[in-house]
Amino acid sequence: MKVEQVMDQQVAHIRVSATFQEAAELLALTQASDLIVVDPEGRFVGVVSEGDLLRALIPDYNEVAAAGGSMHDVSRIFTENGRDLTAQPIARLIIRHPITVAPDDELLGVASIMIEKMIRRLPVVENQRFLGTVARADILSGALSKEVRKN
Repeated sequence: MKVEQVMDQQVAHIRVSATFQEAAELLALTQASDLIVVDPEGRFVGVVSEGDLLRALIPDYNEVAAAGGSMHDVSRIFTENGRDLTAQPIARLIIRHPITVAPDDELLGVASIMIEKMIRRLPVVENQRFLGTVARADILSGALSKEVRKN
């Protein structure tokens, strides 16, 4: 069975020029854990994860120590970081060379990669074009479907 048989083509994606605010809103709207980043021509650029966005907001040790180190100070810095990052572009957080798969890749190989690397979802890319994603659940659904077992 091939990736193209089970991949999800209706996936949230965002432009490389998007801001932290736009990314946060799209993540909240879609309940995704990461966003596919594309250029203006729709070519795959990379991935931005909600974890990376959140880490950008969290104060580092030096910020906390310089502010006095209280929980109130940490909370204030967290809030200030959020205001400061709202309009900044996400470009610095993009994972530009993530693992990708092709539509004609075999599901068994993709499943093995996902398990070995502890990845839940992979972008499906062909000729630099983003086509969709394949998730562990997609693979399970495809492998366990009655139609597949008949063949």
